[in-house]
Amino acid sequence: MTPSAPKLPSPPRLLDVVRQEIRLRHYSERTEEAYFGWIRRYVVYHGKRHPRDLGETEVRQFLSSLATRGVSASTQNQALSAILFLYEVVLGRRVEWMDGIVRAQLPVRLPVVLSREEVSSLLVRLRGPVWLMASLMYGAGLLLFECVELRVKDVHVDRGEVTIRDGKGGKDRVTMLPLSLKPPLVEHLRLVKAQHDADRLAGRGSVALPNALREKYPRASCEWPWRWVFPATRLQDDVASGFGISRCAPWISTLIDLPQPSR
Repeated sequence: MTPSAPKLPSPPRLLDVVRQEIRLRHYSERTEEAYFGWIRRYVVYHGKRHPRDLGETEVRQFLSSLATRGVSASTQNQALSAILFLYEVVLGRRVEWMDGIVRAQLPVRLPVVLSREEVSSLLVRLRGPVWLMASLMYGAGLLLFECVELRVKDVHVDRGEVTIRDGKGGKDRVTMLPLSLKPPLVEHLRLVKAQHDADRLAGRGSVALPNALREKYPRASCEWPWRWVFPATRLQDDVASGFGISRCAPWISTLIDLPQPSR
C-alpha cells in the first residue's frame, strides 16, 4: 500500500493571528481585547467575508454604522485603530486610502470635579472594602482598573506610597498613600491575609500573574505579596493560572453600582 501523504497543518485562523501579532508587540490586555473585539465585529458586520476582500468602502460603512448608533468619538477612533492594525500589521497591506479616512473629532469637555462636600457625602454612604477602594481612588489618584488590580507587594504603608503597575498607557508610576487611609488599609490587609492563609490551607489561594511570570515563577501565584489587595468575595476557577479554584480581582460592578446620593 502506498503510504498516505502527511496532512498539512491548517493555516491559523485570522483572529488567532490578530492575537499573536498583538502579543508580539506587548500591547496591554485591555488593548488586546478591544482590538480583537472590533476586528471581530468588523468581519461579522460584512457577513464574515475575509478582510482581504474588503476595502475603503466597507471600512467607511462600518464606521458610519457606529456613528449612526451614537457611539462616542473616542470609541469610533478606537475601532478605526483596530481596523488599521488589521490591514497594516496582520494582513501587511498599507494602501493609500487608509490615509484618507478621517478620525472622528473629539469634543472638548470641561472635567466634572466634585467639591469636598460632595466627595464627603458620597464616601459617608459607603462601608467596608468599597469605602476603602473609593477613598484610595480619590486620595491617591487611582483609576478604577488600577485600584481593582492593585497587589499587596505594591502597597508600601511604611513609606506612604502606592506603586501602579501597567497603568494608563502601559506605564508604571508611584503615587502617595494618604495618612488617613493607613490604619484602615493595614486592618484590611490583616483580614485579607487571614483569608489568604485559610484559602492556602484549603489548597486554594492562587492568583493570575501578568505576562509570562507564571512560567518564570510558578510558585509566585500562591505567595502573599502577589495577592490582590481587594480580592473577590467569591471563589471561582482560575483558568488563566491553571491552579484551580481561586479569588480573582473584584468585579468592576462593585464600584460601578455605588449608591446614588439623594437630591
